[in-house]
Amino acid sequence: MKTFSAKAQDVERKWHVIDASNKILGNVAREAAVLLRGKHKPIFTPHVDTGDFVVIINAEKVILSGNKETDKIYTHYTGYVGNQKVENPKSVRKRKPELLIERAVKGMIPHNKLGSVIYSKLNVYVGSEHPHQAQNPEVFEIA
Repeated sequence: MKTFSAKAQDVERKWHVIDASNKILGNVAREAAVLLRGKHKPIFTPHVDTGDFVVIINAEKVILSGNKETDKIYTHYTGYVGNQKVENPKSVRKRKPELLIERAVKGMIPHNKLGSVIYSKLNVYVGSEHPHQAQNPEVFEIA
């Protein structure tokens, strides 16, 4: 028996919509990462992009468990002396709520060129409207 390896041109891509309202951030990010990577498909191949497109709506309504809303910190270093930026999810939610989900998903996919291609198939929107109705996305339910 020979090992099957998927080819990039043979992959059929679907569109999925995930509603993040009143869902835990980690669960939404995990399901999105699995769909983006293609691990739910029987033709999954680690070195080939076999994943689907994912649209996440209602990003501002995602919840964090425990005290993470105020205790968790996101750090960013600009490269200049003394310019380490620190903020918590509460301030990120006020400034740009879709960034919470984008950061969580980005941490769950490979950190290489393939990961950049996979990450480009993620679309996160505030509110319940999105411009991808023409692609006929399927609703993906998170348990």
